[in-house]
Amino acid sequence: MDLSGLAQIEKKIDQLSREEQLWLIERTVHRLREDNIEVESDINSQLAAMAHDPEIQNEMQKIENEFTHTETDGLEGL
Repeated sequence: MDLSGLAQIEKKIDQLSREEQLWLIERTVHRLREDNIEVESDINSQLAAMAHDPEIQNEMQKIENEFTHTETDGLEGL
């Protein structure tokens, strides 16, 4: 991270009026939220694709079959 560059930006922000600083913060937050929505959407798309992938479905079935006997482990005395 370039701290000297950030320090220069901070000095320039300090030269702005309070209203300009608030506007800049609002725009930055808005942009970050939009980016976050895009990232979440991308992750959800990838998860949906994985859920429909036959190879992944096959592996999940193998895992489920392997651990089926553990579902009732420790429940004998209840």
